[in-house]
Amino acid sequence: MTNLIKIAARNLFRYKRRTLLTLSLIIIGVLFVTGFVAVTGSFKGMMIGQITDSFVGHLQIHRKGYLAAIDSLPLTMNLKPEAVRKAEAALKEMPAIEAYSKRIKFGAMFSNFTESTNIRLNGVDPEMEFKTVPLLLSRVMEGERALNKGEIFVPELLAKGMKVKVGDMVVVIATNRDGSVNGKQLQVGAILESATGPGGRDGYVHMDDALEILRMEAPEISEIAIRVKDFGRLHDVFETLKAKLSGGLNQQGKPVFAVHTWERISPLRTRP
Repeated sequence: MTNLIKIAARNLFRYKRRTLLTLSLIIIGVLFVTGFVAVTGSFKGMMIGQITDSFVGHLQIHRKGYLAAIDSLPLTMNLKPEAVRKAEAALKEMPAIEAYSKRIKFGAMFSNFTESTNIRLNGVDPEMEFKTVPLLLSRVMEGERALNKGEIFVPELLAKGMKVKVGDMVVVIATNRDGSVNGKQLQVGAILESATGPGGRDGYVHMDDALEILRMEAPEISEIAIRVKDFGRLHDVFETLKAKLSGGLNQQGKPVFAVHTWERISPLRTRP
């Protein structure tokens, strides 16, 4: 083995030009690979940030089984007020949580008094929502960056198709959990730039307007979106929160809550 090392070293120093050329090629190759990994990692981080900070959040809490039926936005699978209070209590005990936002998600008909189309609506508390997904306001293309009562944020795709602009009056019609149909006239407060995936058809209304449209006496929440202080500790926070909520059981003895990271909910899933 010693002789092999001596022979290899003698060859390296005997053919210095070839040695330097080979070494240069190796160094250049390593630099290119390292640079490519850094660029792709940065691009991936940017994409994740755009998704989590624009509309998804880092974590979400739902009622168990809600996510499997999320395409139909079932109001019958919302979290009851008591369950929401328990979830909020757990979140307030965790210093790693920066902000959270309660959302009522529901499907509705959107009308400009001439034609109608479907829309996915999010009833939110503006202050809580903007803290949880801070890039949401950066998606405002037209209008004020504030969601007031009696206003609606309309996605760009729908605004163009329905030919509505900021200041126009529209009507939103929805069916509540009991099957009753109700409508409310709203003013277009802003046009939102389209987001990746299904979020591109999501509109936003004030929580009070959502409660009125759905005739809810007390908020029954579809999901709680959560923002953590340190994204690098996301999975640690996820496991802690999951453990805190695991004790919540319904009358049948089954778990009430389901906690998911952005990876499970996002249109760009990286894990099953």
